[in-house]
Amino acid sequence: MSTPNKSEIYFHAAADHLKISDRMRTLLLTPERDVKVQLAVRLDNGEVGTFVGYRVQHDGARGPMKGGLRYHPEVDDLEVQTLAQLMTWKTAVVDLPYGGAKGGIAVDPRSLSSGELERLTRKFVDQIHDMVGPDTDIPAPDMGTNSQVMAWFMNQYQKYHGFQPACVTGKPLELHGCEGREEATGRGVVIIANRLFHQLGQELKGKTVALQGFGNVGLYTAKFLFERGAKIVAITDVRGGCANPNGLNIPKLAEYAKSNNGVQGFPESEPLDNEGLFATKCDLLIPAALGGQLTAKTAPIVQAKYIVEAANDPTTPEADEIFHERGILVAPDILANAGGVTVSYFEWVQNRSVVHWPLEEIRAKLELKMTAAFDAVWKIAEERKVPLRTAAYILGIGRVAKATELAGVS
Repeated sequence: MSTPNKSEIYFHAAADHLKISDRMRTLLLTPERDVKVQLAVRLDNGEVGTFVGYRVQHDGARGPMKGGLRYHPEVDDLEVQTLAQLMTWKTAVVDLPYGGAKGGIAVDPRSLSSGELERLTRKFVDQIHDMVGPDTDIPAPDMGTNSQVMAWFMNQYQKYHGFQPACVTGKPLELHGCEGREEATGRGVVIIANRLFHQLGQELKGKTVALQGFGNVGLYTAKFLFERGAKIVAITDVRGGCANPNGLNIPKLAEYAKSNNGVQGFPESEPLDNEGLFATKCDLLIPAALGGQLTAKTAPIVQAKYIVEAANDPTTPEADEIFHERGILVAPDILANAGGVTVSYFEWVQNRSVVHWPLEEIRAKLELKMTAAFDAVWKIAEERKVPLRTAAYILGIGRVAKATELAGVS
């Protein structure tokens, strides 16, 4: 489980380089609003289920706050605070006119029927509708939620505020969603991986990859890596894993996983667990599952030369230090997985302008945004002789601090 103290280690390392005062650090770290709500929902069996929902609005210095809504049993206030803070720096790194927010409900969505999930979502909107919206805080899908949940959210929100498609992003296309939104985080991860190898004078094509996670982000990451000629030699998900040193056939694996509820048992592969995945000798390791997976215990066994973080907060500070000492280059989450929020921004812009952009235009705009962000981070890392993570925080925190200073305090 993530805690604010861990993420603040990265914050302070960057703030030291920027010579940010203690008072400004307190201002930048303290959430603007932290809300916890009780959600009582009638279940299909007639009983009343009680759940707890959270929404943390971290910083609005650069614009309305933006952040996902996750449904997971381990959601709590500390996790949501940490992820909201990460969103503030992430949106600044890719230079979007947003601040950071995050929300969630402590629930296993697989334990509820579709009707129960809909009622739970609508009850959550009832509790927070007056603190979110197109100009204040725009939720989006996250772990355990999807475009259907966003459709319910938008519909319930509009009962209070009228037609407002920009109140959430990640919606179905039929309800003013955006082309390429579902694939966006995975595509962004691959854009960053490709740019990393480009800066190193290498090519992504032919590189061996170990991938942890085969949900939405992992699936699209694997798909786009495969299309660009990378060789994915190992994959794990929540139920197990599979490995093939000659490379896994990702289109076939995707079909297999859909029919068999996971990648375990895929033909022409060997079984694998997460420890085996981390120990796989490869060029690139991509964590695309829950946070906190790369720790002081697992970092020493990692055999990859490079890491690109598709998950939020997958690496503890202790593991990060180990990677730095071992010369393993890490492209951090606040840069690498920013493709999702970037395309969410494109959706928001289209909704506000009442226009629709085609898929190829979305993909081209995403490539430009992610490449520019990577190049800016790389330049800072070279100039200041710091790891990419510290460079990304320097870029993001610097932009937020400057906006806060220029706006002043009334």
